[in-house]
Amino acid sequence: MMKKKMKNNTWQLSKTSFLPISYRGIKQYSLVAIAFLLSGCGNKEMSELRQYTETTLAKPGRPVEPLPPIKPFVRYLYNAEKEGLRDPFEPFFFGISGGESSEALEDNGQDRYAQEILTHNKEELEYFELDSLRMVGTLEESGKLWGIIRDQDGLIYKISNGNYMGRNFGKVETIKEGEIRLREIIQGPNGKWAERAAKLSLEE
Repeated sequence: MMKKKMKNNTWQLSKTSFLPISYRGIKQYSLVAIAFLLSGCGNKEMSELRQYTETTLAKPGRPVEPLPPIKPFVRYLYNAEKEGLRDPFEPFFFGISGGESSEALEDNGQDRYAQEILTHNKEELEYFELDSLRMVGTLEESGKLWGIIRDQDGLIYKISNGNYMGRNFGKVETIKEGEIRLREIIQGPNGKWAERAAKLSLEE
């Protein structure tokens, strides 16, 4: 605002001393000022970031640790015949594969065992280990005595003579009130089949 001196030694406000500024103009000036301040802050931050990057890259890197020494491979020669063991590459069933026939088996029942193993229909209880099965009772029907077996999951089975149990081709031969007798077929270290007696006693 400006004052104008009059002749009578008095001061008077001049009508032309006002500079009117609209609200829109004030807003525009404020935005320009804020943008200027922000650009200054941005330049400062970029400068600090660039300086930090250059300082980090100038530092020496951590040395790489050497790889552990490689152990030499020790070869092992497996000799089944020398150690009296079965050759794992021979056919599991004699006279069935590998070009052999049942006539090549010894006359000590080997052909009979192999034939029984291959030809009998696998039954449900052959999927369990014999030790996991329990005899829980017997049942007589029409003069025939059946054995009652419980598996590890609590399921109940009814068996008779001629049925199979366990994973060693255990064939039921005798069922009594207190026990079930079986005949298993096992393979020895020499690869030959042999019979073995087994039984399940009534669970108390």
